[in-house]
Amino acid sequence: MKFLILVTLASLAAVAWGIPSSTYTDKWDNINLDEILESQRLLRGYVDCLLDKGRCTPDAKTLKETLPDALENECSKCTQKQKEGSDKVISHLVNKRPELWEELSSKYDPDHIYQEKYKDKLDSVKN
Repeated sequence: MKFLILVTLASLAAVAWGIPSSTYTDKWDNINLDEILESQRLLRGYVDCLLDKGRCTPDAKTLKETLPDALENECSKCTQKQKEGSDKVISHLVNKRPELWEELSSKYDPDHIYQEKYKDKLDSVKN
């Protein structure tokens, strides 16, 4: 019984101290990516948030906070839906909005480390 109490307290302490979970929050997994990608205004808002040029919506703020870790760790904490959404967004930016892709790449990958790391994936989405 003491062991159970100890484990419970340790779990509560881990949550209280913010030990990361195994995946990023799925709170935003059902966001309509097509609506964002098709709207210049909405897409620009997300890009401006990521580039520190504008205000962030709560979901864009979460993206901004998790993006560096996701890039570094091959999206290992992403849910399946987040991985699929990431592929969709990357494909859209690379093929239809290369100027935005370049802006984001300049900030998050100035030395082209991730572009080299994910070269095969980038090549596969290019039209």
